[in-house]
Amino acid sequence: MGLLDFIRALSENYILLITSLLTLLVILINGWTDAPNAIATAVSTKSITPKKAVILAAVFNFLGVLFMTMLNATVAQTIYKMVDFRGDASAAISALCAGMVGILIWAVAAWAFGIPTSESHALIAGISGAAIALQGGFSGINGSEWVKVIYGLLISSVLGFGSGLGVVKLIEAICMKMDRRKTGRFFRKAQVGGAAAMAFMHGAQDGQKFMGVFLLGVALAQGNAGQTVFEIPIWLMVLCSIVMGLGTSIGGYRIIKTVGMDMVKLQEYQGFATDLAATGCLLFSSLLGIPVSTTHVKTTAIMGVGSSRGLSRVRWDIVRELALAWILTFPGCGIIGFLMAKLFINIF
Repeated sequence: MGLLDFIRALSENYILLITSLLTLLVILINGWTDAPNAIATAVSTKSITPKKAVILAAVFNFLGVLFMTMLNATVAQTIYKMVDFRGDASAAISALCAGMVGILIWAVAAWAFGIPTSESHALIAGISGAAIALQGGFSGINGSEWVKVIYGLLISSVLGFGSGLGVVKLIEAICMKMDRRKTGRFFRKAQVGGAAAMAFMHGAQDGQKFMGVFLLGVALAQGNAGQTVFEIPIWLMVLCSIVMGLGTSIGGYRIIKTVGMDMVKLQEYQGFATDLAATGCLLFSSLLGIPVSTTHVKTTAIMGVGSSRGLSRVRWDIVRELALAWILTFPGCGIIGFLMAKLFINIF
């Protein structure tokens, strides 16, 4: 669908218009609350100032959405196919709209408490709850695609922690006999590159997830809920990347503080190890089409790096708060999406 065709569809279907606006708002909040995780360690080690880091994240989020989607759009396809919104077109698009409202409610509440929850998992839970409400049961879920979310959770937790621990141990072994002043200067500069790579992969992962929702809304508006083959238009990539970059530029210091400063104290080389490990995990997941949480990958990588000098170096009370927020996201946001969908279907 071309941009003019999309604008025409918005003018003819007010529920599609509302759903699209809500999706853009969720993308904005994702850039505001989720994208700062990419730059948290670089800011915490003072390798870059918060203002410059936010600008850096905004630019590379934009580039990540644009270029990675052109290269490999399998994450967007996974989000599109994991739920079943077939049936009455009006009820289906109303349910999707309700799911986006549920995601917004969850995201704003998490931001208010400074908890770096995953908008990615909130998105998955919200539209899954809406699909269950629409279909009257778990037939609204495509299990073969949804299982990729479980794989993503394992990658976020196990691979993130393990790669963080492994990369920092490798760096320590390589630099053991080197001058600490020289290596410190190198890693301070290298961390800026690591933060840029993290922001790029955040855009690559999260931008695709929201484009999948956009495409689902358009398909429902056209009465093509069963459509499984699609192409992501350039204008949609640009739109999503601009909005995500705008969200990052607005703020996010509270999340930076929680992830990069409160959980564990890192040196420059440790911050670089964290970014390198997390970037690798995100790239691996994106190429396989597995939707993972940037927040989870980054925070578990930080835990792995922090644990390299002993488990006591990690603020496990902060970790417990984060883990609780992660655990509650799926049932919490899913239930909100379900209830909102029931309400919207009855109203509209």
